[in-house]
Amino acid sequence: MEKKVVLKPIMFVGTSSDVGKSVITAGFCRIFKQDGFSPAPFKAQNMSLNSFATPEGFEIGRAQAVQAEAAGIPCHTDMNPVLLKPTSDSSSQVVLQGKPVGNMSARDYFKAEGREKLFQEVCVSFNRLASKYSPIVLEGAGSISELNLKHRDITNLRMAREANAATFLVTDIERGGVFASLYGTMALLEPEERALIKGIIINKFRGDSSLFDEGRAMIEKLCGVPVVGVLPYFKDIVIEEEDSVSLKQKLNMASADKVNVAIILLNRLSNFTDFSRLENDPRVRVYYTKEPEEIAKADIVILPGSKNTIEDTIAIKNNGVAQAVTLAFKNGKTVVGICGGYQMLGELIDDPYQVESSIGSTSGLGILPVKTILREEKITKQSSFRFRNLDTECLGYEIHMGETSAEIESPVNFYRDGRHDGYFLNERCWGTYMHGILDNGDIINHLLKPYTNLENIIDYKEFKDQQYNRLADLIRQHVDLDYIYQTMES
Repeated sequence: MEKKVVLKPIMFVGTSSDVGKSVITAGFCRIFKQDGFSPAPFKAQNMSLNSFATPEGFEIGRAQAVQAEAAGIPCHTDMNPVLLKPTSDSSSQVVLQGKPVGNMSARDYFKAEGREKLFQEVCVSFNRLASKYSPIVLEGAGSISELNLKHRDITNLRMAREANAATFLVTDIERGGVFASLYGTMALLEPEERALIKGIIINKFRGDSSLFDEGRAMIEKLCGVPVVGVLPYFKDIVIEEEDSVSLKQKLNMASADKVNVAIILLNRLSNFTDFSRLENDPRVRVYYTKEPEEIAKADIVILPGSKNTIEDTIAIKNNGVAQAVTLAFKNGKTVVGICGGYQMLGELIDDPYQVESSIGSTSGLGILPVKTILREEKITKQSSFRFRNLDTECLGYEIHMGETSAEIESPVNFYRDGRHDGYFLNERCWGTYMHGILDNGDIINHLLKPYTNLENIIDYKEFKDQQYNRLADLIRQHVDLDYIYQTMES
């Protein structure tokens, strides 16, 4: 039953990137849902190669889709009106209101001209969202004290001021330098900006947090705002991460007693959340690698999605990865390609419109008899499908600009409307455009069948729901929720 109390929006900003804002935002979305409110997440501008298709067929950052799931509502482009998807070190595809509007260099994107119009677009999305949900749970981006970018800000404290949000500063104590990062961040803010900050959350504390009581008091004196929580470091609660920074913790090696699955670590790897369920399967050891020796140890090799398929294909040809994947295929290992990885397994990738790269085309690995042309129009949609001869209905989503064809069709997936997807070479080699295909338990069992007799049927939806509840419980235990609610009272 929804509460009638009206709450101001709340916002979580950071001393830097990767301090845990996305996960904390998801946790508070679940807390407000549990407490009878109707929350929704919002991030004005996101930069990520992890994206998701909304029910309407538009594209947003994966983190906001996860947060919407924690809030128990469908995701929508208003939750992330601006998404930047890096295609190179200096250029990104700009996705506005769920649709790509072109590639821009960082210099062009951050020019002062046009920022006001972009901010107006962001505010329209926020206001539309706020008319349907309460409270709105906002997430900032990176650090709030980047002096050279503040005057172009559409994401952090300018958005907090526009939303009249109770704002909390998050930092990661595991990195070290927590006093300097918090004090320095607050010291660099203007007085009116400091007034927006209602408290501090210290994240990823290891050990007994009572041992930090003296440090907590020092921080409060230095920064002039209360430390409202010290969240412990955890590894036993599974929440999908937003950025590939988290992949540094997943460079595990092969295991002797499990089915080893090597995910190729591409330079522009996208949608690595395709493997979240697989990572939590007790039968499997998933590791990310670009070392030929580690690829050789795998039972299953997966080429994942890429935001720059041609340049990533050239890169893996030059660093020995392509040869290692081809050798794995020849040795009877399972080789699977998803989205960009599917394109790489083919004979040719052609980019006549330069939608991803100035390099016009390149040959693929030649394992699958397919050819790809990159088109100017991006396909984004959620899909239900049947995988090969399995009777169960499966779910996934498509985000791609490629059109892949073969002289003789051999589909992997079949849609209700008669369309089909992918190329099935044999039981141990196939490719598909379907992101999230490995969220389906029957397909994972099919993938692992040559290597284990064990079956593990996990209700992944129920599993994720349990994780959101566990995250909410953890936050409740370690954060002064009464104080936070007080700051949100209108």
